[in-house]
Amino acid sequence: MNVKRNTVQRQIILKAVQKLNTHPTVEEVYAEVTKDHPTISKVTVYRNLRQLGGSCEIRQVILPGEQERYDKRTDQHYHLKCKNCGILFDIDIEYRSDMDEAVRLKYDLQIDEHETIFSGVCSKCKDDVTE
Repeated sequence: MNVKRNTVQRQIILKAVQKLNTHPTVEEVYAEVTKDHPTISKVTVYRNLRQLGGSCEIRQVILPGEQERYDKRTDQHYHLKCKNCGILFDIDIEYRSDMDEAVRLKYDLQIDEHETIFSGVCSKCKDDVTE
C-alpha cells in the first residue's frame, strides 16, 4: 500500500515539475504541489524529487552556492543563469561530447558527461539596460 501511495505522490510531483517549466527549486515545486494536494509534506516533495532525479525522470541542476533546481528535460544540454534577474534557462546548442573525450584522454579519467552553466545576462535584461 505504501508503494502505491508513493507512486501517486511521485507522479503528482513529476507533473508539477513539468508544469512549472522554469527549473524550479524544491520550494517552488512544493508550492505548486500543495495548491491541489495540501497534505503532501515538503519532505515528501524533496525525497521524490531526489528519486525522480536518480531514476533520470528529471534532471537535477546544481548551481554553486544556490538551491538545487530541477529540469524536466533529461537530455544532455546546457543552461544559462542570468546574473541580473536570476533566471535559469536551457541553451539549445549541440552537446559537445568531444569535450568528454578530450578530458578523458588528457587526464586518463572515465568521463560520463559534463554539465556547463553559462553565466551572463539574458536578452530581456540586456534589452532593459540598452533602453
